[in-house]
Amino acid sequence: MSTQHALLISLIEKPSSGYDLARRFDKSIGYFWHATHQQIYRELGRMAELGWIASDEPEVTVDGDGAEKKGRKKVYRVLPAGHDELVRWVLAPVQGLDQREEILVKLRADAAIGPLGLDKEMGRLIALHEARLETYRGIERKDFSGTLDRRQQIQYALLQRGIQFQESWLAWGRSLLPLLTATGSGVKD
Repeated sequence: MSTQHALLISLIEKPSSGYDLARRFDKSIGYFWHATHQQIYRELGRMAELGWIASDEPEVTVDGDGAEKKGRKKVYRVLPAGHDELVRWVLAPVQGLDQREEILVKLRADAAIGPLGLDKEMGRLIALHEARLETYRGIERKDFSGTLDRRQQIQYALLQRGIQFQESWLAWGRSLLPLLTATGSGVKD
């Protein structure tokens, strides 16, 4: 997946200014596809150059002193070419099962060279996953009760996948933590 496609989805859901898009992105797609605000602004520029999106230019007014003032923010919207690109990307086969998680490589190093003191890092990651799970549970309680339309059902399915991932990761991390603690902390001589 590319950041551009994630942004196209967000803009189809709701045309937005760059600032509003970045804020919304953090609270939705950002849970499973990370992009910094700088990346988002950079990609918006590229997407505009490709003809996938356009923005309404902010109105410029002149005040009594002759100084120019910009009115409302640029609001980006998806053009037909952007819609077509998104459909093309959605229908393309998924390439592999990318599962990049840095802690997995660090654990492999710990297994190869001996106890490296990863118990503290694993504890920190467990706390982060617990917090993310609680965030997801809060979204579930707030946004997904009652009868759901098709769009909401799909969004809820995505949230349930996130909940299942966090629960699974936590079970795995908690089962591994005693092994990391039992072997001791500190670098092996």
